[in-house]
Amino acid sequence: QVQLVESGGGLVQPGGSLRLSCAASLRLFSIYTMGWYRQAPGKQRELVATIVSDAMSNYQDAVKGRFTISRDNARKTVYLRMNSVKPEDTAVYYCNAVSSSAEYWGQGTQVTVSS
Repeated sequence: QVQLVESGGGLVQPGGSLRLSCAASLRLFSIYTMGWYRQAPGKQRELVATIVSDAMSNYQDAVKGRFTISRDNARKTVYLRMNSVKPEDTAVYYCNAVSSSAEYWGQGTQVTVSS
């Protein structure tokens, strides 16, 4: 079975940082483009960042310069380092894996930015 498990969420103060992790039980992890999405209450899910196997990454404008996505293919894990967080970053963050023929989602991890 394919399983994506997020961790690292929690409560953080504005301006603080945290790192999210997503462990993926994918047979051929390196062929998947990995991504982080987020969904705030009452809003649709939006893309935060993606990263392909060669480490080329893309970011939503709202997080550029603050968040960094990375991956460790040997450990089949993707990370999201969140720096200088803002209250508007509050959301459930979901890990995503997509190939040419399949797409998978994790269950999400809550990130709450509040003082």
